Amino acid sequence: MKHIDPKDLSVNQIYSYLCGGISPRPIALISSISKDGIKNLSPFSFFNGIGSNPPTIAFSVARKRDGSFKDTYNNIEETKECVVNAVTYSMVEQINIASTEYDSDVDEFVKSGFNTIDSLKVKAQRVKESPFQMECELKQIINFGEGKGSGNLIVCEVVMFHIAEDVILDNIIHPDLINLVGRSAGSFYTRTNNSSIFKVERPLRMIGMGYDELPNFIKESHVFSANDLGKFASFNKIPTKEDVLEFINSFEILESTEEQFYRYQNHNDYENMLKVSLFLLKAGHKKTNTFIELSAKCALLNNNIEFAWKTAIYSNLAIKKKKK
Repeated sequence: MKHIDPKDLSVNQIYSYLCGGISPRPIALISSISKDGIKNLSPFSFFNGIGSNPPTIAFSVARKRDGSFKDTYNNIEETKECVVNAVTYSMVEQINIASTEYDSDVDEFVKSGFNTIDSLKVKAQRVKESPFQMECELKQIINFGEGKGSGNLIVCEVVMFHIAEDVILDNIIHPDLINLVGRSAGSFYTRTNNSSIFKVERPLRMIGMGYDELPNFIKESHVFSANDLGKFASFNKIPTKEDVLEFINSFEILESTEEQFYRYQNHNDYENMLKVSLFLLKAGHKKTNTFIELSAKCALLNNNIEFAWKTAIYSNLAIKKKKK
């Protein structure tokens, strides 16, 4: 590890480390309007939601290179309102244009080619191309410095949501449909779709046993990763030996080969993986316990944690039986 005191770094170096380590960050494309009616549009990636009752978001508008405030800051301080528009992959090159520090009398909507929609509760206009828009009223501004890059945290209450119907699936804004873009270090961005999306089921209905309760044979396995151990630890209790044997006896042994096991693995078919493993165990195959643990690992991948637990425990029981 490198140990770095920020006092020994330039502002640019600190900014680079923050952007690389706090990544990816959602992007707020903020539209505001001056007291003289001049529209402004600019993206900010030091941004997040901070509460739902009332719906509250926050973003930081850092000072410019000369230490002065940006137009977005000045507009929100004066008018006490703005609109936060989500940024999708199809918009990313246009928001790159909007990030340019144009003079205060320049309309970034025109420069970036975005279309405007009138808001319902605030004067600032929305970005038509964005599928998720939040009309916001200012609650508080917190200043953290007066020099180049100093942050100014702007806290707003959302007073109106606008959501495209085609990005909603099963009552949530589905990441693959909205295809949002996140900001990383340097010129790097990320997008939330396809292979970059995965699920982590939260143990909302039960209290997980925790890592400290995991038996050593699971912790010391060469098959299970740290994420696998986390899934095991999210389960509420370790199945009993009787439950495990009843579970295993419910499976028909599938007469097959090692090659067939790997074919099932390629299809994430953990049930047939286990059936093949049980046959290979009976046949005295040397790698049987690895196959059984791989079946458990595949079950974890598919969030069938109870199946994984019982399978992993049976693997340990089989090892103990061999030693006898």
